[in-house]
Amino acid sequence: MTLEPNLRELVESAARLISQADALIIAAGAGMGVDSGLPDFRGVNGFWKAYPALARAKKSFEDIASPEAFQDDPATARGFYGHRLKLYRDTPPHPGFELLKIWGGKLDRGCCVFTSNIDGHFQAAGFSVNSIYECHGSIHYLQCTKPCRSDVWSADGFSPVVDEEACRLLSELPVCPHCRRLARPNVMMFSDFEWLEERAEPQSMRLKQWLSTVRRPVVVEIGAGTAIPSVRSFSHNVVRRHSGRLIRINPREFDVPTRDDVALPMGSVEALSLIAVALGPSWASQTA
Repeated sequence: MTLEPNLRELVESAARLISQADALIIAAGAGMGVDSGLPDFRGVNGFWKAYPALARAKKSFEDIASPEAFQDDPATARGFYGHRLKLYRDTPPHPGFELLKIWGGKLDRGCCVFTSNIDGHFQAAGFSVNSIYECHGSIHYLQCTKPCRSDVWSADGFSPVVDEEACRLLSELPVCPHCRRLARPNVMMFSDFEWLEERAEPQSMRLKQWLSTVRRPVVVEIGAGTAIPSVRSFSHNVVRRHSGRLIRINPREFDVPTRDDVALPMGSVEALSLIAVALGPSWASQTA
């Protein structure tokens, strides 16, 4: 692939930042999953394209991704999350995950992941569970809708059967094993004061402890927009507090905070593949 000189220079700068770092920090937003074939919920039209039944009902992402939806229309709320759970289980992570894992293995302090995604794709790609902080939780875990106690459990036993045309769960609704109330995903929804951070808190503590040991971190931020700023705020915090550098991969919102950072206006697989070429063959495998 022939690159324009300016873009080639940016890719080479990104590769140089990675090769000079002692630690790789992967900061991933929703755009990370787009190249795996996961739906893009950017804007109400993108969401309604993925879920036409909710378009017909004039329900936005914010309407259905809320604790109130589990009270007012649990079959539809569970249909929405049940469909997403099955989709995330059935969709393999794209090749960019493997590249990032290899690069992290080359650096003295390894790598960690900060992600707002609930899809579990970093675990599926083989990243250590102890290196991942899912700041919005994970769809692969459940909690009580009340909640009756601070208990989070695996959704492995839940195999949703969904009427995709109607976005309704046809199989039995999962319930809390303690009080038998309806269960919900252990994900932070909109206006959610009931999300249990039993998994997220220790993840956060491990990340903070690890960050205290790094000296030259590079953040590779992928697909994180400004609408929900969790990932971007984290990236900027690392740059500011840990003398880090930032590589921002985003086809639309790619501005970077300083001249020492790198903006790549493209999708995740394309950008990571170009960086891999610039890094050279010695970075192509963990054993090279």
